[in-house]
Amino acid sequence: MNKDIMICGVGGQGTVLASRIIAASAMEEGFTGHSAETIGMAQRGGPVTSHVRIGDQAFSPLIPVGGADLLIAFEPSEAVRNLKYLKKDGFVIVNRIPVKPTSLNGGAEYDGKAEIDFIRSKCRCLVVDSDELCAPFGSPKFFNVAVLGAALGSGELGLKEETVRNTIIKIVPERFTEKNLAALTAGMNVTSRGGACSSRLQSGVGDANR
Repeated sequence: MNKDIMICGVGGQGTVLASRIIAASAMEEGFTGHSAETIGMAQRGGPVTSHVRIGDQAFSPLIPVGGADLLIAFEPSEAVRNLKYLKKDGFVIVNRIPVKPTSLNGGAEYDGKAEIDFIRSKCRCLVVDSDELCAPFGSPKFFNVAVLGAALGSGELGLKEETVRNTIIKIVPERFTEKNLAALTAGMNVTSRGGACSSRLQSGVGDANR
């Protein structure tokens, strides 16, 4: 398998852990895996981008423009900002809940709706709601694993559920393991909610929370 996955968001959302889980899971399945981060004032809400490259065709740790098979976006404006990295037939999983990053200047109101509409018009996508997904776990910090579950459920991640679960058990501190595994399941359930999501994804756009 050769697959390039970009993860983007805002400092503090857990994008780096998500990239570690993907890369480690890929290596557990026998693939070559590389990961690299570009971080801008991450501790102050700056943009964070993680590049995960799986397979023997990854000669550089960074994904070139137009090279990503999958873009996992923790924040709508960061999804738009990094959309240039997506392949023409690539897939986007994006959080509908906005977190105003430092890449957005000025005091204008920002609810993320325009960004979501733009993404829907440009590519295949799955829109998820971090507030809804993380409500049972009491913290938005579990979204990084929940969104990996959505990627697994969509079939776009290219990894086995069992492998990802085992990687979470190895990487995540034991006191958080149970909730993270439950968050992964919650994310996977998003793509089967109502039994109709998969057909919308194949046709071009999808929204798991309509």
